[in-house]
Amino acid sequence: MKRLKRAIQAIAGFLLLLFWSATASAQTDEIQVYDAEIARPGVFNLMVHNNFAPHGLKTPRFPGGLVPNQTLNGVPEWAYGVTDWFEQGLYLPLYSVANGEGPVLDGFKVRELFVVPHAAERTFFYGVNFEFSYNANHWDPNRSTSEIRPIIGWHLGKFDFIINPILDNSWTGFNNLDFAPSVRLAYNVSKTWAVAAELYSDYGPLKRFLPADQQSQQLFGVLDYRSDDFNIEAGVGFGLTPASDRLVVKLMISRDIFKPLQNSRKDYPLQAAKD
Repeated sequence: MKRLKRAIQAIAGFLLLLFWSATASAQTDEIQVYDAEIARPGVFNLMVHNNFAPHGLKTPRFPGGLVPNQTLNGVPEWAYGVTDWFEQGLYLPLYSVANGEGPVLDGFKVRELFVVPHAAERTFFYGVNFEFSYNANHWDPNRSTSEIRPIIGWHLGKFDFIINPILDNSWTGFNNLDFAPSVRLAYNVSKTWAVAAELYSDYGPLKRFLPADQQSQQLFGVLDYRSDDFNIEAGVGFGLTPASDRLVVKLMISRDIFKPLQNSRKDYPLQAAKD
């Protein structure tokens, strides 16, 4: 608990520093660049995503949608390691606490994540994620949507460079696929701490990208903490275009909630050797 308290204090300080130094997409439950790391076979993992826009757009993205400004979005992500190359996930429930409207349910998602085994140990790694969503009317104008997320990355010494060239699918034809890539450049200060810059973009449909001032471009400063018991990722994002929320804060906390007995036994000698 002391490690958790120290980690939360450090990350809170980081968020405050970024918030007070601010000068200057559509709402989402998940602001994350995938790195092709998954739960080990037989392990259940829980990650809780939350993001909040202190200075967001003051009009909804579409008629009847939520107003991003001062709205909290979040979701628990339940993941199970099926094999060393496949992880099954469920996002339930998606929720928002909208300014002036109170809490609402946004829907749910299922996902299938396929990756090269042991991505964290490779110089070059890759994978692909498929998500299928059922949306409330205030969350998305389309009841059913999906996501195709390729994962391409490199571990280069203390640096990580990762690209997720995402295609959002509203099931209205190939030309209407929406190109929304995300990129991460991270520096691993130690095995426990990392700092990163992440860029989340939405260029619009493949058939014709939106004009630059209508595209969403969000640049995040991120701080990561990893331990054997839990992981924390926190960041502050700054909008770079008029169509972007001006300031967004994100926080993700994850931990394994079930490990097979044989995996737990394997960990003890390794941990003893490290100590």
